[in-house]
Amino acid sequence: MPISVRLSPEDEARLDALAQRTGRTKTFYLREALHEHLDELEERFWAEDAARRWEASDRSSRPAHQLWDELDL
Repeated sequence: MPISVRLSPEDEARLDALAQRTGRTKTFYLREALHEHLDELEERFWAEDAARRWEASDRSSRPAHQLWDELDL
């Protein structure tokens, strides 16, 4: 699936230099970066969304140790 990405001139220059220095394509390095960080991004944005939904629910929160006690952990 083709995707278009706009890079800053600085990022494009760095990517070009890396590709030239190593003989690999810029696409290779963009794929590597995506594979390296996609799990982290999914987790971060999931957590932010979960926090927003919790705050919007008006449910009260409690310290984690109280929850662990309730769950006998």
